Amino acid sequence: MTKTAIITDSTSYIPESIRKQLNIFMIPLTVTIGEETYKEEVELTKDEFYKKIGKEGALPKSSQPPIGELVQLLEELAKDYDEAVMITLSSGISGTYQSAVSATNMVDTIKLHVFDSEISCAPQGFYVLKAAEMAKNGATAEAIMDELQAMKERGVYGYFVVEDLNHLHRGGRLNAAQLLVGNLLQIKPVLVFKDKKIVPFEKIRTKKKAIKRILDIVGSTVTHEDEFTISIVQAERENEAREIAEGIQEKYPKAQLSIDYFGPVIATHVGEGTIGICWYKHH
Repeated sequence: MTKTAIITDSTSYIPESIRKQLNIFMIPLTVTIGEETYKEEVELTKDEFYKKIGKEGALPKSSQPPIGELVQLLEELAKDYDEAVMITLSSGISGTYQSAVSATNMVDTIKLHVFDSEISCAPQGFYVLKAAEMAKNGATAEAIMDELQAMKERGVYGYFVVEDLNHLHRGGRLNAAQLLVGNLLQIKPVLVFKDKKIVPFEKIRTKKKAIKRILDIVGSTVTHEDEFTISIVQAERENEAREIAEGIQEKYPKAQLSIDYFGPVIATHVGEGTIGICWYKHH
């Protein structure tokens, strides 16, 4: 039986307990707050991150993992695995995918296949969990890559609403004019990943209406009878996320639902108060 290792970066935000259970290996991105740099999910939890930025008031910066860490992990994995699949956050917002592609030529004892999720957070995690389930059942890296591609083509969706546009502006995701208009009109833009980048999807006046608009989009892609996975992703808004989740579960009894979080690296760009709704239909 083929042994395929599954690797992801930290921005899929899969809890450590689940990573251990499913044998998923994780390479962390880093966050710099003031003078200190931390590996997210390893040296810095989301709770510590929100406390620190509250105190420091400084804008955190994020960066991709050093390529040496991935090479080291691959050399380690080569002792027990035949090949590996790595699922990264979108290549449009980070150099992590490109680094992983470069690492494929640096280790000749194990073959690495790299999949660009073209998204991040829970939807990236959807791909990772699917890959881990297939690897557990002895699937080859090629079969896993084919299935992930098929999943992408069927549709893995992620829409989110930010509380404060300033983070996106400072991170270069919104220009000054968009920021000014948005703040003046109290607009809550619905954002989406398009062509690997975060872009405004629609401008809506209140958060409540923005969430309702996303739920309408969910309803246009699935029915009450469909089996699908859906995640409410939140940045320090757990109660709000639970409320949305309850409404979804009532309407879609077959939905597999989870409440997830924006960890330090992605929260650096979207800011506290952000709510995301992400889903994909099973076949």
